[in-house]
Amino acid sequence: MSRPILEVIALDAEDAVAARAGGADRLELATDMAADGITPPRETFAAVRAAVDIPLRVMLRGGDGFAAGDVAGLVRDAEALRAEGADEFVLGFLDEGGLPDMRAILDVTRAVAGCRWTFHRAIDRAADRDALRKQLAELPGLDTYLTAGAPEGVDAGLPVLVAEAGRRGDPGYGPRLMVGGGLRLDHVPALRAAGVDAFHIGGAARPGGWNAPVRAAAVREWRTELDGDG
Repeated sequence: MSRPILEVIALDAEDAVAARAGGADRLELATDMAADGITPPRETFAAVRAAVDIPLRVMLRGGDGFAAGDVAGLVRDAEALRAEGADEFVLGFLDEGGLPDMRAILDVTRAVAGCRWTFHRAIDRAADRDALRKQLAELPGLDTYLTAGAPEGVDAGLPVLVAEAGRRGDPGYGPRLMVGGGLRLDHVPALRAAGVDAFHIGGAARPGGWNAPVRAAAVREWRTELDGDG
């Protein structure tokens, strides 16, 4: 099995440098984790991009929850970030019924045409995960689903994650399954045995909580576990 991908949430350049030092393969850049992560300022992206050269996915999200909200504002943010050099993104919008908000998704993905992107944990709140995957299957650039398998987190979603990992290649299941959301080190063996090869951590990289920075040693613990388990 290939070396697993480890993605770490970074809020600023200090986080990014520590995550890279600990062995992160990729960063998710966001701000305001009290709202579970929203679009960061263009200036923050520029500072992080100048500090590290590892892949960097930028959150496109206007506020708490999974409704798209101000789609025109999201498009403007996406265009500004692209102009600054961003070329990978994270997004995902649901309507009031838990279905993919295709108007918002299409508008925003057109603004990042040619870029790779992750559909984030909105999938965990979807009315029908399988139907969502199939509806989005042909969208250009979609290469990853970030999911805990359930709204409550990986503890509750582990059976779903294991089942979905076994469906790689089925219609709608081509994008990589990246597990995150209440992920702990003790979840890793079962996920690796199921074939999961991408992991996403946020709070686990910050022993001092969200008001403290990413610690390279915490990231390195994950890197060591992932590399040793496969």
